[in-house]
Amino acid sequence: MASVGQELLDVPLPDMVAKLAMGIANAQAALDSNSVRTATILAETEIPIVLGVTQVIAADGTVSYTQADPVDVSLLQVGLMPTFYQFSEATIEVKMDIKTTTSRETNVKVTAEAKAGFAMWSASIKAEVSHNRKFGKEVNGTSRMVTKLVPVPPPTRLEPQLIIVDNRPADGE
Repeated sequence: MASVGQELLDVPLPDMVAKLAMGIANAQAALDSNSVRTATILAETEIPIVLGVTQVIAADGTVSYTQADPVDVSLLQVGLMPTFYQFSEATIEVKMDIKTTTSRETNVKVTAEAKAGFAMWSASIKAEVSHNRKFGKEVNGTSRMVTKLVPVPPPTRLEPQLIIVDNRPADGE
């Protein structure tokens, strides 16, 4: 019968750690691919945006509005960013309860008998011995793997930089 210590050593903890790490690596690659696909969709999807509205208040108090012509811009250009995630924590928890029991039961039954008659006598002793030995083993185990996923900002180069070039003449020129 294996010892309790051997039972604990037989738990494939290195295999569990390796499988958890590979699972996280594969999941991270899938998450990154999904974020890149989302960024591509956001960059390719364009919507018309009016970039400027001018409000003019006349001397008589009337208000009028003029707007610039709509310009097609991507969803990425208007500020929609894909969400990126990363695994920040992983925990493996293994619990084992090992219970072994041994019991021994011995039963002894002794009977004696004597007979006498006509100058003869006889005696007998009868003994019955039985041994019972019982072994029991109970193993309960649970394992739990927990990972924590957190959003992270998109790469800085992914966010478009807004550069404004104003070629209007300065006032008074």
